[in-house]
Amino acid sequence: MERTINEVFRNRADKYKDRLAIEKKLGGTWEQATWTQYYERARATGLALVALGLEKGDRVALLSENRLEWLYTDMGVLGVGGCVVPIYATLTDEEVEYVVTNSGSRFMVVENDEQLQKALYSLKQNPGIVKIVVMDEADAKNKPPVVISFKELMKIGYEKQNEDPGLFEKIADAVDLEDLASIVYTSGTTGDPKGAMITHKNIMAVVKSLDSVEPKYAFDTDQTVPFLPLSHVFEKIAGHYYGMYVGITASYAESLDTILQDIQEKQPTEILAVPRVLEKVYQRIISQVQEQSPFAQRLFFWAQRVGARRSEYREKKKKPSLWLTIKYRIAFLMVFKKLQQALGGRVRWMTASGAPTAREIILFFNSAGIMVVEGYGMTECCAPATMSNLSDYRIGTVGRPIPGVDIKIADDGEILIKGDNVFKGYWKMSEETKNTFTADGYLMSGDIGVFDEYGFLMITDRKKDLIITSGGKNVAPQKIENLFKSDPLFTQVIVIGDNRKYLSALVNINIEQAEQIARDKHIPYKDPQELLDNEAFLKIVDDHVRKRNENLARYETIKKIRIVKHEFSKESGELTATLKVKRRVVQEMYSDMIENMYNEESDTVHAV
Repeated sequence: MERTINEVFRNRADKYKDRLAIEKKLGGTWEQATWTQYYERARATGLALVALGLEKGDRVALLSENRLEWLYTDMGVLGVGGCVVPIYATLTDEEVEYVVTNSGSRFMVVENDEQLQKALYSLKQNPGIVKIVVMDEADAKNKPPVVISFKELMKIGYEKQNEDPGLFEKIADAVDLEDLASIVYTSGTTGDPKGAMITHKNIMAVVKSLDSVEPKYAFDTDQTVPFLPLSHVFEKIAGHYYGMYVGITASYAESLDTILQDIQEKQPTEILAVPRVLEKVYQRIISQVQEQSPFAQRLFFWAQRVGARRSEYREKKKKPSLWLTIKYRIAFLMVFKKLQQALGGRVRWMTASGAPTAREIILFFNSAGIMVVEGYGMTECCAPATMSNLSDYRIGTVGRPIPGVDIKIADDGEILIKGDNVFKGYWKMSEETKNTFTADGYLMSGDIGVFDEYGFLMITDRKKDLIITSGGKNVAPQKIENLFKSDPLFTQVIVIGDNRKYLSALVNINIEQAEQIARDKHIPYKDPQELLDNEAFLKIVDDHVRKRNENLARYETIKKIRIVKHEFSKESGELTATLKVKRRVVQEMYSDMIENMYNEESDTVHAV
């Protein structure tokens, strides 16, 4: 019986030895490590930190994009009883310093010179940092003595291993289930970031639970191409640790820009993704279809309808008619096979967790033979608390609780969670920890939901995001936003309306789709961005808004919108690392625009 992820790591390395375990594309080349190499390099990393003074329970801040060195550090630190503090590479100097100081990290492992400068800034505020390790060797040269390269660190570790063989395994075996494995900081959009304390017990509860589900999600013959950041609890636990537990090969994509190319090259069998990725793929396909001949368009939308009908039969566990089966085979060969090939041709399923996904988008992927697995969770319960079963699911729900997790709905609709996957509490925040749990020990999620008649959980909204209009109507914004994003013209939609007479929205426009519309409607332009100020185009945007409003109750309709010209992004602060919108941040950033929208008499669309 494997107690900790340390034991899992050692056993998988012993079992798979020279088989490829992990690889990462850098500069167009795949850097690889077998299971034996993975273990030996992680062991060297951990032992080197011990040689430099790391003691059990010490925190090690890890500031990097996905790299093999990230994985070596993570498993090395856990193996010597340390606690990993992952930090998003996109954070500012001040944000990094807060996490490092708050966590009391004594060591920092950073990717390159850009991240090193953030670490040196933290060092000024936190002289307790013992060493800063830089993955890119060249960026560690001619720096203060506190800075060493990852190559130097590994050398120290291999020497320590030669001096004291078996030390790493001895320390790893002494790690207890209740020991901290990681402190993962929440986004802090409503205040200072909070460090969620995750134990080995939490990690093992999740990976064992996922592995116990039938039919199996994964096998040791599977391959993934991860692209979500390892700093996020979803990729870290449901991807990295669960993948290790099963024995999956992980080929880390070079960047978000190369995802499709890397997927086509490595041909994964499963993909961990978030709804925004599925939305982008779907919107791009729709845009391409609209540029094709009328016959090709009719064929595509016919295939989409056929595929949706077949997917609905599968969802209801009913056998489709022979005629529908024949039509689907034609539709698959003519349309859906291309999508499957674009994703490497072997993908069985991909996730859409973290936010609602439009039903028509899920049906589209399902029609291509790619099961979309919806799920629900949060940092405080180590990612998944519920998951769709591959053979028993309801689109629009997030599945049933995974084995070992107990979920109930409070009187006000809030989702309450209990299980060994639930975190230990917030680091150095006893009052906040106390306020996060009910008197009987359930984690208060802050999300509103309901179980359907079959026991599937449906998320209706964030408790704090629920809009209450001045007329007293309760409105779930995500439902409306999801409806609008199923129109390829809109890439992002944020509904506004709390304590207002009516609802409005801030939107991003899909520029490629805008160009296509302009060509079809003979609207002249030189630069596509000009369309966002063009009255003829804005009238068309108004028409799209009206069409979506037809599917909503009167109090849910969007009365006004404003177009934000630049695309929301992580870099500009509107999106999280997993591409979810920071609703409150957006509303603060564009507060003047929102106020002007409500102060104006007209219902016209304006771009700003």
